[in-house]
Amino acid sequence: MEKLKQRILEQSSILSSDVLRMDAIINHQVDPKLTMEMGQEFAKKFAEYGITKVITIESSGIPAAFATAYELGVPLVFARRKKTLIADPDAYIERVPSFTKGMVTDIMVSKEFLSSEDKLLFIDDIIANGDAARGLIKIIERSGATLAGMGVVVEKSFQSGGRMLREQGIKVEALVKIASLDNGKIKFE
Repeated sequence: MEKLKQRILEQSSILSSDVLRMDAIINHQVDPKLTMEMGQEFAKKFAEYGITKVITIESSGIPAAFATAYELGVPLVFARRKKTLIADPDAYIERVPSFTKGMVTDIMVSKEFLSSEDKLLFIDDIIANGDAARGLIKIIERSGATLAGMGVVVEKSFQSGGRMLREQGIKVEALVKIASLDNGKIKFE
């Protein structure tokens, strides 16, 4: 998506050779029009896969996942990062490290929202090392649902996450791939 690349160049900042801050685009502020265009792109890429639900991880993945679910006409399920008083005690739970947050958290999905009948499309904002993705994929596998593929808004292809998932046979579609953040410059693939 050329429009997304342009916005990344204009509104993001490089914090290190590994970290790109995109708060003005997808992680803190959300442009509804651009986000709906992202959803349309993902829906096109996975239109023939018989998706029954879109799944993501709280919180930055929710806008793009919502737009995708809307375009596909299916429900959106998201893995929670915090247990609440009303959380389902019968949930799938995985402990996952977060590259950008620099901490380990639990993600959980209520068992009532996933079944062996589901064909899931996993949408996320960014893939770096793929730790959170691996955790959600374990939950999907334990539920008996089928993972049709994964769409990511931004893949940092200089890190191993996307490559590792593809090596496992998972279809990963990125709207934008960043090859490098070296020397304070964004280099797209």
